[in-house]
Formats: sequence, structure tokens, C-alpha cells
Amino acid sequence: MKDLRIVFMGTPDFAVTILKHLVENDYNVVGVITASDKPAGRGRKLNESAVKKYATSVNLPILQPTNLKNEDFNKELENLKADLQIVVAFRMLPKVVWQMPKYGTFNLHASLLPEYRGAAPIHWAIINGETKTGVTTFFIDDKIDTGEIILQEEIDILDTETVGTLHDKLMHLGASLVAKTVDLISTKNVKTTKQPDLEKKSASKLNPENCRIDWTDSLDNIYNKIRGLNPFPAAWTIIKNNDEEVSSKIYAIKKEEEEHDFTAGKIIATKKELKVAVHKGFIIIDEIKLSGKKKMDVKSLLNGYTFSSEAKML
Repeated sequence: MKDLRIVFMGTPDFAVTILKHLVENDYNVVGVITASDKPAGRGRKLNESAVKKYATSVNLPILQPTNLKNEDFNKELENLKADLQIVVAFRMLPKVVWQMPKYGTFNLHASLLPEYRGAAPIHWAIINGETKTGVTTFFIDDKIDTGEIILQEEIDILDTETVGTLHDKLMHLGASLVAKTVDLISTKNVKTTKQPDLEKKSASKLNPENCRIDWTDSLDNIYNKIRGLNPFPAAWTIIKNNDEEVSSKIYAIKKEEEEHDFTAGKIIATKKELKVAVHKGFIIIDEIKLSGKKKMDVKSLLNGYTFSSEAKML
């Protein structure tokens, strides 16, 4: 069963946990495909992907193609003689690549497909106030996240969950689901389920526009958005304080339901607390990052920063 030759494709930390689980449980990983090294930081030093760093540490063969249709890359991939390919947080594969192994190529996606197809499923599940999500393995076809489902596992989303905590839970859940999927494929016990064409909720890419906080929205929607973007890439806003406008990222928060007469976005600051008025309540900010400053807890901010009585979030 563990003799099946596996090529693993992935890039970020999320993928490392799955690859590590396969290696440590003696699955036969014969090669790793990951993103090219990219210049990063002030010195523009080449930065290796998390998957490359791990694969190097356990002496796995690594390929880093810039073009997945490149003939030389396809020959190198063929030479690995994979029976099965596994994709976790990589990129869309051309047909010539996903059709190559005799048992096909499957993907791990961090949602309960067909819900939340796309780039940011963990974020959008929280932003949209879902109470459940999960992980899905499915065979890749020529569209994004539409192939036949192999296995799914569900998990609750807590009311205090952030994208950081949910990401880690789904990562570990995904590692065991990938191993179960390999076992089913290797023993020829796979039964797949066709996905319905209907897509209700998408997980489109995050950008500055859809990460900005709208303080006129409802209390729950604002609360969900901020925790669904904490700690990465973080929800942001503009603080207007006297004549100064400062771009700021908001991290840890709490919510407080309360009727009041303040306008949406008004900042109420004491020596120990910073809260923002919204419809039928307040968002209490525990962690914040002002542009050009480090992330800090609110008590540290209030020690050195004074809000005027007219201060507001735009």
C-alpha cells in the first residue's frame, strides 16, 4: 500500500504539514514540485518556499518550474514515474500534468466543496459567518475546484475563531484526510461523488478593497470580517484624528451589543479601552497596527497616542 509512488505539489506552510505527515508515515514520496525562489525583503535575498525548505531537510528531489507546460519540466516529471500526484495550495495545473500518473491527481481544498471554490476559502467562511467548514479531497479536472469529490471532513467554526486558528485546525485535519485518500486509491476502493454545477458561495482573492472595514455595516458582519482576516492579511481602516489620517490594521477584537446614539465609526477611547461605535453595538479593539508602527496591544497604543473627542474610523 505504501509503495505507491507519490509526487507532491505545494508551496506554503499549510502544504508542509500535509507533506510532513506523508513522509513521517512512510508514504513513498518520490518528488516535490514547488514555486520558484523569489526575492524578498530589503536585500532582495532569494526566499525559498516553506515546502522547499522542508523537502530539502528530508532530502526529497525538488522541481521548481516557472512554466508547467515546459517540455523539459514535463520530461523531468515523467522521469519521477509517479503513480499519483497530490496538490495542496499550489496552482492550476495543465492537463498534460494532471493526467500524467495512472491513478490521476487529487487536490486538498480547505472547504466543503462545492462551497467556497477559489483562493481564500478559510477567510471567506469566517467573513460570511459560517458555523461549519471542512476539508475536501477531489480529483483534478480542467476547471478550478470542480472535480469529483473523494472524501470530506467537517469541523465547527467557533464564534471566536480567527483565520489563523481555523487555518491550523484545517491543516491538521487535511493531513489525515490526504493519507486516508491515498489509502483508498492504493487499495482501489475509491468511490467519488460528482460536484453539482451550482456554486453558491465563492472564495475569491482577497484585495485591499474587500479587506477594508465598512463601519456602517452590522455589528456581526464587522466582527466576522475582522476575525476572518486576522492575522493575515488583516482588515484595515483609516483613523481620522484631528487633521491626521492614519491607515491602520485591526487584529484581535471583541464585540458588545448595546443600543446607543453614536454615529458609525466614532472612536471612544479611555486610558485602558478603545472601542468603535457601530449599528447596535461596539467593536472593542485589543490589537492594532498603525501605518509605519509595529502591531501592539491597545493599552500600549493608548499610553502614547491621544484620540480627540471627534476621532473616527473612516
